[in-house]
Amino acid sequence: MRSQRPPGASIAGVALFLLKPQHSLHSPVMNRPTATEQHNGATSAPPIAHADFAIGDVVRHCMFDFRGVIVDVDPVFANSEEWYEAIPEAIRPRKDQPFYHLLAENGEGSYFAYVSQQNLLPDDSDEPIDHPAINGLFRAYEAGRYQLRPEHRH
Repeated sequence: MRSQRPPGASIAGVALFLLKPQHSLHSPVMNRPTATEQHNGATSAPPIAHADFAIGDVVRHCMFDFRGVIVDVDPVFANSEEWYEAIPEAIRPRKDQPFYHLLAENGEGSYFAYVSQQNLLPDDSDEPIDHPAINGLFRAYEAGRYQLRPEHRH
């Protein structure tokens, strides 16, 4: 699973927005009113995509044997349609949920992964992740999560 970041997006550019004291974030999903709703003056609140995890959290996949540290969050699916269609339909996740960019590891090595929220669980092993990119983004592993380096915050 290779993560593809949308043009112009960067870990540093979203770090401040994504790091919340409660370790969660709320991002509105685009839901513009239809022409009929605008004409009739109907208003409704847009749906909210609630991310259960934040940058620095260590998670594990609920179906496959890998774990990782979150380095970015998309409020909804933001990868290519080709990538999405490559997932077997029986296990293909919904697009209307947060998707996470992970520095991941398994028994064979380390890699980048892009995973839907429905497929992630908190990792309770209290073990750090073995990935070569971690030291460039995070400064410490404390209490089961990684602390983002100050230079990646705005």
